[in-house]
Amino acid sequence: MAIHLLSPELLTREVHVAVIGAGGTGSQMLTGLAQLHTAMIALGHPGGLEVTVIDSDQVSEANVGRQMFYPSDVGLPKATVLVNRINMTMGTAWQAETKRLTGNENLRTDLVIGCVDNRKARKAILDAVSRGGGGYWLDLGNRLHDGQVILGQVPSRWDKPSVERLPHAIDLLPEIGDETQEADDNTPSCSLADALEKQSLFVNRGVSLYALNLLWELFRYGQIAYHGVFVNLKNARTTPLPVDPETWARFGFPKRKRSRKRG
Repeated sequence: MAIHLLSPELLTREVHVAVIGAGGTGSQMLTGLAQLHTAMIALGHPGGLEVTVIDSDQVSEANVGRQMFYPSDVGLPKATVLVNRINMTMGTAWQAETKRLTGNENLRTDLVIGCVDNRKARKAILDAVSRGGGGYWLDLGNRLHDGQVILGQVPSRWDKPSVERLPHAIDLLPEIGDETQEADDNTPSCSLADALEKQSLFVNRGVSLYALNLLWELFRYGQIAYHGVFVNLKNARTTPLPVDPETWARFGFPKRKRSRKRG
Protein backbone atom coordinates (compact mmCIF):
# COMPACT_ATOMS: atom_id res chain seq x y z
CA MET A 1 0.00 0.00 0.00
CA ALA A 2 1.26 3.46 -0.89
CA ILE A 3 0.73 6.99 0.39
CA HIS A 4 -0.78 9.90 -1.53
CA LEU A 5 0.74 13.29 -0.73
CA LEU A 6 -1.25 16.50 -1.00
CA SER A 7 0.30 19.15 -3.23
CA PRO A 8 2.24 21.51 -0.92
CA GLU A 9 0.68 24.46 -2.74
CA LEU A 10 -2.72 23.67 -1.22
CA LEU A 11 -1.27 24.22 2.24
CA THR A 12 -0.10 27.76 1.39
CA ARG A 13 -3.25 29.42 0.03
CA GLU A 14 -7.04 29.20 -0.12
CA VAL A 15 -8.29 25.91 -1.49
CA HIS A 16 -10.85 26.47 -4.24
CA VAL A 17 -13.73 23.99 -3.90
CA ALA A 18 -16.78 23.48 -6.10
CA VAL A 19 -19.67 21.48 -4.67
CA ILE A 20 -21.96 20.14 -7.38
CA GLY A 21 -25.38 19.34 -5.97
CA ALA A 22 -26.98 20.75 -2.81
CA GLY A 23 -29.54 18.04 -2.06
CA GLY A 24 -29.45 15.14 0.38
CA THR A 25 -25.69 14.63 0.28
CA GLY A 26 -24.62 18.11 -0.80
CA SER A 27 -26.44 19.84 2.03
CA GLN A 28 -24.78 17.52 4.55
CA MET A 29 -21.36 18.10 2.98
CA LEU A 30 -21.67 21.87 3.10
CA THR A 31 -22.37 21.86 6.81
CA GLY A 32 -19.29 19.72 7.36
CA LEU A 33 -17.15 21.81 5.01
CA ALA A 34 -17.92 24.88 7.13
CA GLN A 35 -16.57 22.98 10.15
CA LEU A 36 -13.53 21.81 8.17
CA HIS A 37 -12.81 25.38 7.02
CA THR A 38 -12.97 26.68 10.59
CA ALA A 39 -10.70 23.89 11.86
CA MET A 40 -8.14 24.49 9.11
CA ILE A 41 -7.95 28.20 9.95
CA ALA A 42 -7.62 27.44 13.67
CA LEU A 43 -4.70 25.10 12.95
CA GLY A 44 -2.84 27.72 10.91
CA HIS A 45 -3.92 27.17 7.32
CA PRO A 46 -3.58 30.56 5.60
CA GLY A 47 -6.88 30.56 3.74
CA GLY A 48 -9.04 27.55 4.46
CA LEU A 49 -11.71 26.72 1.91
CA GLU A 50 -13.25 29.00 -0.70
CA VAL A 51 -16.42 27.21 -1.75
CA THR A 52 -18.80 27.64 -4.69
CA VAL A 53 -22.03 25.62 -4.70
CA ILE A 54 -23.68 24.78 -8.03
CA ASP A 55 -27.28 23.54 -8.08
CA SER A 56 -30.31 24.53 -10.15
CA ASP A 57 -33.03 23.05 -7.92
CA GLN A 58 -35.40 24.68 -5.47
CA VAL A 59 -36.34 23.35 -2.06
CA SER A 60 -39.51 21.24 -2.10
CA GLU A 61 -41.65 20.01 0.77
CA ALA A 62 -40.26 16.50 0.22
CA ASN A 63 -36.76 17.79 0.97
CA VAL A 64 -37.65 18.97 4.47
CA GLY A 65 -36.73 16.33 7.04
CA ARG A 66 -34.21 14.36 4.95
CA GLN A 67 -32.09 17.22 3.64
CA MET A 68 -30.70 20.20 5.56
CA PHE A 69 -33.70 22.43 4.89
CA TYR A 70 -36.60 23.82 6.93
CA PRO A 71 -40.24 24.52 6.04
CA SER A 72 -39.46 28.22 5.56
CA ASP A 73 -36.94 27.31 2.81
CA VAL A 74 -39.54 25.73 0.49
CA GLY A 75 -39.56 27.39 -2.92
CA LEU A 76 -36.10 28.97 -2.56
CA PRO A 77 -32.95 27.92 -4.46
CA LYS A 78 -31.11 25.20 -2.55
CA ALA A 79 -27.62 26.54 -3.23
CA THR A 80 -28.53 30.08 -2.18
CA VAL A 81 -30.26 28.98 1.03
CA LEU A 82 -27.32 26.89 2.21
CA VAL A 83 -24.60 29.35 1.26
CA ASN A 84 -26.38 32.33 2.81
CA ARG A 85 -26.90 30.40 6.03
CA ILE A 86 -23.23 29.43 6.27
CA ASN A 87 -21.97 32.89 5.35
CA MET A 88 -24.14 34.57 7.98
CA THR A 89 -23.19 32.20 10.78
CA MET A 90 -19.53 31.50 9.95
CA GLY A 91 -18.43 34.80 8.41
CA THR A 92 -17.38 33.19 5.14
CA ALA A 93 -17.87 34.60 1.65
CA TRP A 94 -18.84 31.45 -0.20
CA GLN A 95 -20.73 31.66 -3.48
CA ALA A 96 -23.89 30.05 -4.88
CA GLU A 97 -24.65 29.49 -8.56
CA THR A 98 -28.19 28.44 -9.39
CA LYS A 99 -27.47 26.53 -12.57
CA ARG A 100 -26.90 23.00 -13.84
CA LEU A 101 -23.42 21.82 -14.81
CA THR A 102 -23.39 20.68 -18.44
CA GLY A 103 -19.79 19.55 -18.94
CA ASN A 104 -19.06 22.27 -21.49
CA GLU A 105 -17.68 24.60 -18.82
CA ASN A 106 -14.03 25.13 -17.94
CA LEU A 107 -14.36 24.32 -14.25
CA ARG A 108 -11.14 25.63 -12.73
CA THR A 109 -10.92 24.40 -9.17
CA ASP A 110 -8.59 22.58 -6.81
CA LEU A 111 -11.29 20.19 -5.63
CA VAL A 112 -14.73 19.40 -6.98
CA ILE A 113 -17.13 17.50 -4.74
CA GLY A 114 -19.78 15.67 -6.71
CA CYS A 115 -23.03 15.11 -4.81
CA VAL A 116 -25.08 13.98 -7.79
CA ASP A 117 -27.23 10.93 -8.39
CA ASN A 118 -27.08 10.15 -12.09
CA ARG A 119 -24.64 9.14 -14.81
CA LYS A 120 -25.08 12.25 -16.94
CA ALA A 121 -24.19 14.56 -14.05
CA ARG A 122 -21.06 12.56 -13.20
CA LYS A 123 -19.91 12.65 -16.80
CA ALA A 124 -20.52 16.42 -16.85
CA ILE A 125 -18.30 16.84 -13.77
CA LEU A 126 -15.51 14.80 -15.34
CA ASP A 127 -15.68 16.76 -18.60
CA ALA A 128 -15.86 20.19 -16.93
CA VAL A 129 -12.91 19.53 -14.62
CA SER A 130 -10.86 18.08 -17.46
CA ARG A 131 -11.60 21.13 -19.63
CA GLY A 132 -10.68 23.41 -16.72
CA GLY A 133 -7.20 21.97 -16.31
CA GLY A 134 -7.80 19.01 -14.00
CA GLY A 135 -7.89 18.66 -10.23
CA TYR A 136 -9.20 16.52 -7.41
CA TRP A 137 -12.67 15.00 -7.72
CA LEU A 138 -14.41 13.65 -4.63
CA ASP A 139 -17.41 11.61 -5.74
CA LEU A 140 -20.19 10.69 -3.34
CA GLY A 141 -22.97 8.36 -4.37
CA ASN A 142 -25.56 6.25 -2.65
CA ARG A 143 -28.51 3.94 -3.10
CA LEU A 144 -31.15 2.98 -0.54
CA HIS A 145 -28.82 1.77 2.22
CA ASP A 146 -25.29 1.90 0.79
CA GLY A 147 -22.92 4.24 -1.00
CA GLN A 148 -19.38 5.04 -2.02
CA VAL A 149 -16.85 7.81 -1.50
CA ILE A 150 -13.96 8.04 -3.98
CA LEU A 151 -11.32 10.77 -4.14
CA GLY A 152 -9.42 10.83 -7.42
CA GLN A 153 -7.50 13.14 -9.69
CA VAL A 154 -8.84 14.25 -13.06
CA PRO A 155 -6.09 14.99 -15.58
CA SER A 156 -6.33 17.96 -17.89
CA ARG A 157 -7.60 17.08 -21.35
CA TRP A 158 -4.24 18.28 -22.65
CA ASP A 159 -2.23 15.94 -20.41
CA LYS A 160 -0.80 12.68 -21.64
CA PRO A 161 -2.43 9.61 -20.05
CA SER A 162 -0.71 8.69 -16.80
CA VAL A 163 -1.28 6.23 -13.98
CA GLU A 164 0.78 8.40 -11.61
CA ARG A 165 -2.36 9.78 -10.02
CA LEU A 166 -5.27 8.70 -7.89
CA PRO A 167 -7.87 7.05 -10.13
CA HIS A 168 -11.22 8.81 -9.96
CA ALA A 169 -14.69 7.31 -9.60
CA ILE A 170 -15.28 6.67 -13.31
CA ASP A 171 -11.80 5.15 -13.68
CA LEU A 172 -12.74 2.52 -11.11
CA LEU A 173 -16.50 2.26 -11.70
CA PRO A 174 -17.02 3.14 -15.40
CA GLU A 175 -20.71 2.26 -15.29
CA ILE A 176 -21.57 5.21 -13.02
CA GLY A 177 -20.59 7.61 -15.79
CA ASP A 178 -21.85 5.60 -18.77
CA GLU A 179 -24.72 7.55 -20.30
CA THR A 180 -25.54 4.68 -22.68
CA GLN A 181 -26.75 2.49 -19.84
CA GLU A 182 -30.29 2.41 -18.52
CA ALA A 183 -31.46 5.82 -17.37
CA ASP A 184 -31.40 6.65 -13.66
CA ASP A 185 -34.66 7.17 -11.79
CA ASN A 186 -34.67 10.93 -11.21
CA THR A 187 -38.42 11.26 -10.72
CA PRO A 188 -38.99 13.91 -8.04
CA SER A 189 -40.49 12.63 -4.80
CA CYS A 190 -43.90 14.03 -3.93
CA SER A 191 -43.46 13.62 -0.18
CA LEU A 192 -40.90 12.81 2.47
CA ALA A 193 -42.40 9.33 2.82
CA ASP A 194 -41.96 8.77 -0.93
CA ALA A 195 -38.34 9.97 -0.75
CA LEU A 196 -37.59 7.58 2.11
CA GLU A 197 -38.64 4.65 -0.07
CA LYS A 198 -35.70 5.52 -2.34
CA GLN A 199 -33.07 6.49 0.23
CA SER A 200 -32.71 5.63 3.90
CA LEU A 201 -33.02 8.60 6.25
CA PHE A 202 -29.36 8.79 7.28
CA VAL A 203 -27.56 7.27 4.28
CA ASN A 204 -26.56 10.71 2.96
CA ARG A 205 -25.17 11.72 6.34
CA GLY A 206 -23.31 8.42 6.65
CA VAL A 207 -21.63 8.76 3.26
CA SER A 208 -20.86 12.44 3.90
CA LEU A 209 -19.18 11.68 7.22
CA TYR A 210 -16.62 9.42 5.58
CA ALA A 211 -16.02 11.94 2.80
CA LEU A 212 -15.47 14.77 5.27
CA ASN A 213 -13.11 12.69 7.39
CA LEU A 214 -11.11 11.83 4.26
CA LEU A 215 -10.68 15.54 3.53
CA TRP A 216 -9.80 16.19 7.17
CA GLU A 217 -7.02 13.59 7.01
CA LEU A 218 -5.74 15.03 3.74
CA PHE A 219 -5.60 18.66 4.87
CA ARG A 220 -4.64 17.99 8.49
CA TYR A 221 -1.74 15.65 7.80
CA GLY A 222 -1.01 16.33 4.13
CA GLN A 223 -1.27 12.67 3.16
CA ILE A 224 -3.66 9.73 3.01
CA ALA A 225 -3.23 5.97 2.83
CA TYR A 226 -6.77 5.41 1.55
CA HIS A 227 -8.76 7.49 -0.93
CA GLY A 228 -12.24 6.09 -0.65
CA VAL A 229 -14.65 3.88 1.23
CA PHE A 230 -17.68 1.75 0.47
CA VAL A 231 -20.39 2.10 3.12
CA ASN A 232 -23.37 -0.11 3.91
CA LEU A 233 -25.57 1.15 6.73
CA LYS A 234 -27.90 -1.84 6.54
CA ASN A 235 -25.27 -4.34 7.67
CA ALA A 236 -22.96 -1.80 9.40
CA ARG A 237 -20.02 -2.59 7.13
CA THR A 238 -17.40 -0.33 5.60
CA THR A 239 -14.64 -1.26 3.16
CA PRO A 240 -11.77 1.20 2.65
CA LEU A 241 -10.23 1.85 -0.76
CA PRO A 242 -6.46 1.97 -0.22
CA VAL A 243 -3.93 3.90 -2.26
CA ASP A 244 -2.74 0.70 -3.86
CA PRO A 245 -2.10 -0.13 -7.54
CA GLU A 246 -2.89 -3.79 -6.91
CA THR A 247 -6.32 -2.87 -5.58
CA TRP A 248 -6.90 -0.53 -8.53
CA ALA A 249 -5.96 -3.33 -10.93
CA ARG A 250 -8.85 -5.41 -9.58
CA PHE A 251 -11.15 -2.61 -10.74
CA GLY A 252 -9.49 -2.67 -14.18
CA PHE A 253 -7.35 0.45 -13.75
CA PRO A 254 -5.38 1.28 -15.75
CA LYS A 255 -7.17 -0.02 -18.79
CA ARG A 256 -5.12 -2.36 -20.89
CA LYS A 257 -4.65 -1.44 -24.51
CA ARG A 258 -5.98 -4.00 -26.93
CA SER A 259 -3.27 -5.56 -29.02
CA ARG A 260 -3.79 -5.49 -32.74
CA LYS A 261 -3.73 -8.82 -34.48
CA ARG A 262 -1.45 -9.05 -37.45
CA GLY A 263 -3.01 -10.40 -40.57
